[in-house]
Amino acid sequence: MSSFLQNVSQAVRKLKLTLAVFFTVAGAISFYFFSGQSNLVRIVVLLISLMTASLLFFTSNQSQKLLTFIKEAIRETRKVVWPTRKEATQITVVVFIFVFLLAIFLWGIDKFLEILLYYLILGWK
Repeated sequence: MSSFLQNVSQAVRKLKLTLAVFFTVAGAISFYFFSGQSNLVRIVVLLISLMTASLLFFTSNQSQKLLTFIKEAIRETRKVVWPTRKEATQITVVVFIFVFLLAIFLWGIDKFLEILLYYLILGWK
């Protein structure tokens, strides 16, 4: 009996999420479908469908998992030791210098291969 209730509960959760996606897509489609109507009608239909989708989503178990994930992400972000302005500036300068040197290196390799291919191997001048 317990597994039957779990299967039904899981089916209800999937149905809620499916209906939430359906109402979201239906709202977007109806917004363009009613292009001949006034903007007020189109926006009201879109808002009703989005509110229905939101209600279905936020009554599902997935929304609780999402909210828990967001809270944990915010908590972990607060634990991060952020660099000072001076450290961030120094790191940025090092990155720019490295990118500049790498660009010069790749340009040199490109020119070397161009000379090798066009002038020495193909004989084009």
